[in-house]
Amino acid sequence: VQLQASGGGLVQAGESLKLSCVASRSLLPVAAMAWYRQAPGKQRELVARWLSGGSTIYAGPFKGRFTISGDDAKSAVYLQMNSLKSEDTAVYYCNASPSRTVVAGPHWGQGTLVTVSS
Repeated sequence: VQLQASGGGLVQAGESLKLSCVASRSLLPVAAMAWYRQAPGKQRELVARWLSGGSTIYAGPFKGRFTISGDDAKSAVYLQMNSLKSEDTAVYYCNASPSRTVVAGPHWGQGTLVTVSS
């Protein structure tokens, strides 16, 4: 597995969850990593990006409740999700790119399911 995502699960509305994703050495160097999500019946959407060196970019709806962070040394990216709502229920996918300028890189993780019960 080139991108190993973990941390999903079932939580109650209002609770928090932290997702993790680690890129395997075969993908290195990684210039950017990102989290996307796909809710049932909806298209996959960008949540946030982590650029090597520490810059972060958020899609509008997720700024505030969600925080992306990363660790260049570990080739890892994390997504801290707070005050979760039922509409945050989705499969969350990790993405890695060899380019800082390519929004969706060619490498995808297997997805981790987050279910928020109201």
